[in-house]
Amino acid sequence: MTQHPPLTEGVYYILLALYEPRHGYGIIQLTEQLTESRVKLGAGTIYGAIKTLLDKGWIRSVDDDGRKKEYMITSLGKEMIEYEISRLKELYDNGIRITRGDNH
Repeated sequence: MTQHPPLTEGVYYILLALYEPRHGYGIIQLTEQLTESRVKLGAGTIYGAIKTLLDKGWIRSVDDDGRKKEYMITSLGKEMIEYEISRLKELYDNGIRITRGDNH
């Protein structure tokens, strides 16, 4: 598997939120809900990240009906999430293994 740089927590939650079409405010709301308000994304952060993710091809704009523009994750974005989940699982598994004293 190709190595990728770690995702920031904000980008991770933006990508997760976009498994369904959402606009920026919807992303902010879902992230706060999922993290019990631990992660609060500001409007500036969200729209800067959306531009970057669009440029990378990790998300795409969904046909908007004149209201708020919505976005959705692409297959490339899903690959990035899957890679990040496996990276985080490795971190977690190694942390548990070492801190619980099972060094085998």
